[in-house]
Amino acid sequence: MTADQPDQALEQAVDVLLQGGLVAFPTETVYGLGADASNPEAVRAIYAAKGRPSNHPVIVHLARAADLWSWVSVDEQTKAVAQRLIDAFWPGPLTLILKRNEAVPGAVSGGQDTIGVRCPAHPVAQALLTAFAQARGSELAGVAAPSANRFGHVSPTRAQHVRDEFADLVRAGLPVIEGGDSDVGIESTIIDLSRFSLGHGVALLRPGGVSAAALAQVLGEPLRGVDAQAPRVSGSLKAHYSPHTPIRLYSLKKMVQEVPAWLAHNAGNLALGLRQCEVVALESVATNQRISISVLPDDAAGYARELYARLRDLDQGGFAELRWVDVPTEPEWAGVADRLSRAAAAFADDHPAH
Repeated sequence: MTADQPDQALEQAVDVLLQGGLVAFPTETVYGLGADASNPEAVRAIYAAKGRPSNHPVIVHLARAADLWSWVSVDEQTKAVAQRLIDAFWPGPLTLILKRNEAVPGAVSGGQDTIGVRCPAHPVAQALLTAFAQARGSELAGVAAPSANRFGHVSPTRAQHVRDEFADLVRAGLPVIEGGDSDVGIESTIIDLSRFSLGHGVALLRPGGVSAAALAQVLGEPLRGVDAQAPRVSGSLKAHYSPHTPIRLYSLKKMVQEVPAWLAHNAGNLALGLRQCEVVALESVATNQRISISVLPDDAAGYARELYARLRDLDQGGFAELRWVDVPTEPEWAGVADRLSRAAAAFADDHPAH
């Protein structure tokens, strides 16, 4: 489905949500697997489909016209700060963690007293959310939706990724709403405001489509980091976003040094991931028939937009290993660096087999 597709497809998806079913839909970050956020059984169906731990929260997606404050319980000070961020970044790839209204089922929060909420910018997502809210006729009309993939796997940025991931559910009738390639390509930034009134400030819990610098400019102060008392949030486990093929991170220098040795001692084929500006450093191995070089854009936004699709494509290539050059350490690369480090952590020696 695209923004100009017949209303019939949208109506079908809304009917599925109203009946407690699941719907896959596009956002500007990644595709989501959604259910009626006010229906605990429907939310639990998301967890079952993904194989997601029940204590790992999901994010509630709201239409532009939704009343956020019916979902949360906040003091005036916190509300004022949240509203400044909403005015600056919604609709868009920013998730706010706030205290959950007791009327909202705890299933969306992994049993915590907080809730993650965002207003996506994708026009198809907004069309779905708006139509669902109108049909449901309740203040608590939102769609709970983590990424539409098996838990821990690379997130989908195309409708076909969802069909590949959930072929069994698609055969059983799961609607997959078309929306083109996700424009951001990695998940939303998550910030914690749930403890703002206690003097904890605003904490960055997951970097993503909105930079820490942009947030700090609106807030007038830098973001704090994660601490031991921070709420659990989506995508915060050490190992996450992983392809099935082992992926390991290297500096460019170490990559150049070690690829020949790998080729000498391993029988399989190797895929290398690097930026366009780094290609010349690997020209000496580029002609080897057992090497596939995947070149990504030099800029952080372009790189993020292509990353997941590239990993999914390479996962189908039968490679023995993916070797990825570390991305720059500048702040604008924080979201990409976070996703790559968690993807590689699944194959670290101290982590169980993927």
